[in-house]
Order: sequence, then structure tokens, then C-alpha cells
Amino acid sequence: MRILVVDDDAMAGEMTGAVLEDLGHEVLLAEDAISAASQLNADDGIGLVVCDMNMPLVSGIDLFRELHDQGSHLPFILLTGDEPAGLLQQEPRLDACVRKDFDLEQTLPRALDAVMQRYLKT
Repeated sequence: MRILVVDDDAMAGEMTGAVLEDLGHEVLLAEDAISAASQLNADDGIGLVVCDMNMPLVSGIDLFRELHDQGSHLPFILLTGDEPAGLLQQEPRLDACVRKDFDLEQTLPRALDAVMQRYLKT
């Protein structure tokens, strides 16, 4: 699957991308929400978005809301240094919210599997 990783920290984005590539996915990188929206509009082959929460100008949760308001129903996983439960309460339409920490190599694949299982059932 083609996955768009959105992160204003290039190294963090590359690390997230490496986790997904190790799972066999093709990864595209975007440095901010504006670039992400542009890539999503230009490439209909993207199957999922993994996005950092805290970015300048437009946060990850605001990008999700904007895409959703435009009719996009792509699976969306939000990465955060904050408590994921609070963000899921703030935006329950998110498919998953994962803590961006040293366990990302284990937690992101689990979240991705859970999200894809839900989408396969619909």
C-alpha cells in the first residue's frame, strides 16, 4: 500500500517511513499539511495517511478534519507525543492515535493492522 507520512521533522518522518517500509509499504513523505494536501490531490493511489500531530501552521488533527470535510475517507493514523486517549476524545473519527515514542516500531504496525482490519470489514 502507498502511505503518506506527514511530519515537519524530516528525521522523524524518515524513521516512521522506515517502519512502514519494513512492513512492505511504499512511503511518500510530506513536510507539512499543505504539502500533504497537495500530494493527496495529485495522487489517488495513496491508501493511508500517517501524520504527526504537532506541526506549524496546520496540526495533524486539523489536517484530518480538513480532509474529512472535503469528503476524504482515507484511513488516518495520528502520531503524537501527547496522551493518545485525549486526542481520540477530541476527535473520535480518527482511525487511530499512536504515541510517538521509542515503541513506535511495535505500536505503529499494531495500529496499522487494526485500522486495515476495520476497513476490510466495511
